[in-house]
Amino acid sequence: MPSPSPLTIATQSVQRLVKEEKYYRKELTQQSERVKKLEAEIKNGGAAADGNAEFVLKQEQKAVDETKAIFAPLNERITEAVQRLEEQIATAESENGPAEEIQKAKEALELGKAVEEPRTA
Repeated sequence: MPSPSPLTIATQSVQRLVKEEKYYRKELTQQSERVKKLEAEIKNGGAAADGNAEFVLKQEQKAVDETKAIFAPLNERITEAVQRLEEQIATAESENGPAEEIQKAKEALELGKAVEEPRTA
């Protein structure tokens, strides 16, 4: 099997990073919901019988903060991968590369450009 072209490698890199960003966004949403639930339980006096609800809340808030911290470097990596992909697309088009490969690369490029900064909750 021939080794993948630089265009294919750049395309897969963008796709992987976009998928990773989507996963972290989903994780952030789930963690934020857990924090809200714990805050509501503590506020309503329904804290756990062993009294560690506040500790658990702090741990969950720490997890949310750590997940938020991932987005800045991840978005930088996505931006770099998108730039590399744009360069590879230009090269492939000038060399009359495979149309199917170029089309997949352009689709991945749009996904990479569509990534947005996370909303702080």
